[in-house]
Parts: sequence; C-alpha cells; structure tokens
Amino acid sequence: MESQIMDVLGDRVLELGPTPDAGGPYKNFKLTRDGDGVAWLLFDREGTSANTLSADLIEELDKIITELEGQRPTGLVIRSGKKSGFIAGADVNAFRGATDAGAVETEIGRAHAVIDRLEALRIPSVAVIHGFCLGGGLEVALACQMRIAIEDARFGFPEVMLGLHPGLGGTVRFTQLVNPMQAMPLMLTGKTIDARKAKSLGLVDAVTQERHVRNAVKDAVSGRLKRARPGFLNTVFSLGPVRGFLASRMRSEAGKTAPEAHYPAPYALIDLWEKHGGDRAAMLNAEKASFAKLMVTPTAQNLIRVFFLREQMKKLAGDGNKIEHVHVIGAGAMGGDIAAWCAGQNLRVTLADMKPEPIAGAIKRAADLYGKILRKRTAVRDALDRLMPDMQAEGVRNADLIIEAVPEKLELKQKVYAGLEPKMKPGAILATNTSSIPLQDLRTTLEKPERLLGLHFFNPVSRLQLVEVVSHDGTDPQLLKEALAFVGAIDRLPLPVKSSPGFLVNRALTPYMLEAMLMLDEKIDKMVIDAAAKKFGMPMGPIELADQVGLDICLDVGDMLRSKFGNLLPSTPAWLRDKVARGELGRKTGKGFYTWKDGKADTSGALAMSEPSAEMIDRLILPMSNVCVACLREGIVDNADVVDGAVIFGTGYAPFRGGPLNYARTRGVENVVSTLDALTDKFGGRFTPDVGWETFK
Repeated sequence: MESQIMDVLGDRVLELGPTPDAGGPYKNFKLTRDGDGVAWLLFDREGTSANTLSADLIEELDKIITELEGQRPTGLVIRSGKKSGFIAGADVNAFRGATDAGAVETEIGRAHAVIDRLEALRIPSVAVIHGFCLGGGLEVALACQMRIAIEDARFGFPEVMLGLHPGLGGTVRFTQLVNPMQAMPLMLTGKTIDARKAKSLGLVDAVTQERHVRNAVKDAVSGRLKRARPGFLNTVFSLGPVRGFLASRMRSEAGKTAPEAHYPAPYALIDLWEKHGGDRAAMLNAEKASFAKLMVTPTAQNLIRVFFLREQMKKLAGDGNKIEHVHVIGAGAMGGDIAAWCAGQNLRVTLADMKPEPIAGAIKRAADLYGKILRKRTAVRDALDRLMPDMQAEGVRNADLIIEAVPEKLELKQKVYAGLEPKMKPGAILATNTSSIPLQDLRTTLEKPERLLGLHFFNPVSRLQLVEVVSHDGTDPQLLKEALAFVGAIDRLPLPVKSSPGFLVNRALTPYMLEAMLMLDEKIDKMVIDAAAKKFGMPMGPIELADQVGLDICLDVGDMLRSKFGNLLPSTPAWLRDKVARGELGRKTGKGFYTWKDGKADTSGALAMSEPSAEMIDRLILPMSNVCVACLREGIVDNADVVDGAVIFGTGYAPFRGGPLNYARTRGVENVVSTLDALTDKFGGRFTPDVGWETFK
C-alpha cells in the first residue's frame, strides 16, 4: 500500500515556496520568505528520506522560532521538504533503553516548551501536509493555527503501538479540537485516517491538490480560509461528570483487546483525559509525567524492541526484487490467500487448481480482502484484474516464481513437480509452502534441485507478517537472495531458515498446542487452558488456535515432528485422531473443540471458571523458549533477535514480552532452567531443558 503512495509521489513536484539558499544556517530546516512576506519553513532532516523528530531537531526549531519572533513575517507556512510525507513521528531510537522517568520527563519538557512557543507565535501559521503525518508530526501540525491537507495525506497517533500515548501536547490539542468521542479512539487504537476523514472531524481546515497550495496558503494567511471550529459537543464532552461516564465506557472497550496488566498506555491516556480534560494547562503538565512513566515500563521497552526487530527483519529482505509474475498451484485456503495477497501487492498472479470451485472461492475471498485494505474502488478492480484463474496452468511457462500449495503429501507434491519442471523458464524459482515435509525429501526427484526452496506463509496470510524462507544445503544462493527480496516486495518479513522438521515457528508452536491437548486429557476445562495462555499475553489460547489452524493440520505437523523428535514432544492423544476422522476439524467445518459461528468460536457458558495456575502457564509457554534455544544451537536460525521477531510476527506471541528468548532473559535463564527441570520431574522428558541454555546469553 505504502509503495503505491510512494509511486504517485515520485512524479509530483512539491510546492515549497521560494528556492532556499544552498548554505542556509540550519542543518535540518530551510527558511525562506516569499514576495508577500510569508515565511516558508521546510522540515528537511539531514541524510534521511523521511522526517522524524529528535532532540537536535527540536533544539534547532527553538532557534528558528526565536528568529521568527524577531522578524515578524506576515505569516508562516510549515511544510516537509521530503516526498515521503510531513513527519513520520519521533525518532524511536531516542526511546530505547530508557530507565529513568525523571530524565525522560525533563527531556520531553524541553520539547513541550518549543511546541508551546510555536503555538504562541503572533502570526497566522499554517501546516501544509502531504503523505504521512503521524505521532509527533501530527502534534507539530496541531500547534499551528491552521492545517491544509493534500489529498493523499494520512493522519494518526501510532504511539499506543509502542506502549505510549502522545507526548508533545497531542492528548490536549487533539481532544480540544476534535470531538473527544472521535479523538480518543484514534489515540487508543493507533489507526490512521485519510484527508477526507480528517476534514470531516475538523482536524484539518481544508483539503486541496498540490497545484493549489499557493492559493490555499494566501487564503489562510489573509484570513479568508473558512476554519474548522470545535463543535458544541466538545464543550459538553469536556464537562467533568460526562468525562467520567465516557471514560468508564472507554476502559471497558480497551479491556476487550488490551488487558491493563499488560498494556498500561490506553488506560493512562483515559485517566489523563478523565482527570484533566477540562483544564488545558494541568493536562499538558500531567501528559509529560504520564508519558515519561510509560516510557520506562517493560511493556513500552519491549514494544520498542519489537519495532526494531521489524526494521531488522525488513533489512533481511534486501532490495532489487526481480519477481513480477507469480504462479500459484493449489487454490485452497493457503494457496488462494497467498495468490490474493501477491496480486494486492502489484504482482501478476496466475492461480491454478484441478477444479474450478476452489479458484472461484479464492477470488471471492480476494475481493473481500481488497474491499477492506484498498481504499479506492479502482484499486480493488486493478488488483482483481491481476489475479488470473488458470485452469490450464499456462502461467507456469512465464512465471518468475512458482509457489506450490497442494496438500501435504510427498507423492502428490513430487508428481506436481514432475509435470512442472520441464515447462519452467530458466532462472525461475520453485517454492513450496509446505510446513511439514523436509525439503531434502522433496528435492530427490527434481532435475534441478538447486532452484527449490520453501516459502512458508502463515494463516491468515493478510494478517501475519512472517514468511519463513527455507533453504536446503543445495539451494542456489542467488535464488535464495531473490526469494528474500520478493518477500520484502510483498510487504512481508522474511525469516531465513535452514530446512529441518517444523522449521522454527511450527516447531515452537507444536509443543504449546500438544501440551494443551494433554491438559484436556487431565480434565482441565478448555476455557481455563485458553485463559492461561491469554493471562500470559497470547492473543488467543492454544485450543482456539488449534481450531483456527485446523485439527487435521495440527495432527499432521504433530506426527511429523514426533517422528523426528520423539519424546521431546508431548504425545498426540488418540481421541484427537478420532475427532479428525469424524471430520471435526475446527473453524473450517464449524466444529472442533469449540462450535464456530460466522468465523467466531462460541465461548459462552464460561462464567464459573477457575483461575489458571502459574504452573499451567509455564507448561504452555516455557517449551516455546526451550525450542527457540534448540533452534539457535542447531543453527536453524543464526540470530536470537530474529528468532524473537519471527515468533512474534508468525504467531502473535505476546509482543509486550519482547519474544520467547527475551522473556527467558528477563525472567532469568537459571529460573527458566530450574522450572523446566521441576516440570520434567513431575510430567516427564518433554520438558528437558535444551543444552543450548548453558551458552545462551
């Protein structure tokens, strides 16, 4: 999506006022004045493609404001000199490793003072906003008297994703300008909105096109621009008793997705507004202390860690994607969704299957997906045009990449490869989406085994960002590089893994899910088991997850891993086989452990539930950390940080814990090993600590 926006920007010339001198006095800004005496201040952070706010930038802005106070131009335009957008928020590097709330508060206090001075300038000030205007960037725009958006602008406060809330006066200026019933949810969810929506909320005063910017600025400075005014409701919503009532509703809404014990930021923001929403000065002051307190919480520091893990994994993709045409074989749940995702990311896709029905189903699901993620009707149409049904498998001849997603049966896959190989063009990649068959077994019948690799996507494809890129010892390194670049090009995070049973993610998840089955055998209620995982911070419990994945697939992967790792894994209960034999496969058949209606598990009747014990949580969670250490020791993945990133982005593992290895480090390796030893004595060899713990740092 972002790449499409960038393409459009590529050919646009921004209206940036008079041409600045080459050697201006400021490092990250350019300041000029036009014929009408209006000052144009361009944010242009040195040596980067996007503007971010940092202490040195704010310091420079302070000097500029002093200059403007002395010179008194007729007006001030604030713009970005970058094509990518206005300001993408704060430089998150500055937040890493913060431990002293007092120091953070002092630092943020300095920045507050500068933004307050910008707001207090006695000249008409207007922010002209294109592209991304997020977090601290939006807080700078809010300190201007007027805001003009270019049609492609996007606004939002993503701080909550880092365990924080806005900290440069945004909680105050936003809730005073925009109806708090609309402003608060945006800050609580981190969602972004487009220019039209921003105009309807009163966040911006006008929406225009680049070629009309000069005129819009003249109107703004001269007072002709019709400005958005806070409505009558804002006054009502800022009354104390009304705030109290609304705040309790917001808390219960937040509790559905983010429990307070794990995610303090939304609740801190609600408290801030409830206590001080009627008093601007008090709220600005309280915001600084609240922001600083959140910054040093383990949640914020771990979510900031996850932010950098994502950046690190993006870099693994490299650039220079050569793949333009993808041919997908097998239009089932995975194959169909992989095809849809690739077509939605501007690639040409041919989708083949033995029967027409699965292809039709895949295209219908694609249309639903595009309706949700692509904002323009024309974009939806174009994406569907790129997704081509291919019953005759003609696409094989021209495809740069072939992804095979047929059922997990070795003979079937080998038969498919035998028909494919002679038709593939030279240099094309053959990728399998298998999760349970080692590549060593698949490559035996191939004429050119060097072009085989694994591209293992996770379900649901549109939500989970990870793709395991699997190599065997004969994979051509150049093709592996191309496969990594392809994953980056479709806006996914690649994890390079060496082929071995279950790779990384399934090998880590399987003991978690099988342990839950053994707990069912011990007559522990499924709701209590799921509650134990959620109490730790997992997005869903292992029983519900098994239903989501499909009990047939769980069984296949479990059997395959047990055949390789034996008693290091919990055994598969016989009743699970019976369930699968009866066709109770979970969500896809409407019944598994739970009954499923409209894609949701029926969890009613759980009122008198017993509290999950700490031992129960350890039984589910610690084996994941144990497997991750084993994978590092075996060299399946070569970097502990990337392991953490992969398990978070591939399974949704509690992000505020920073990953299974980070969790073990935080808890203390000795504690983890002694707990695993105690579980081994009580429950058996599947909890044996891996020898890798001895050298794990």
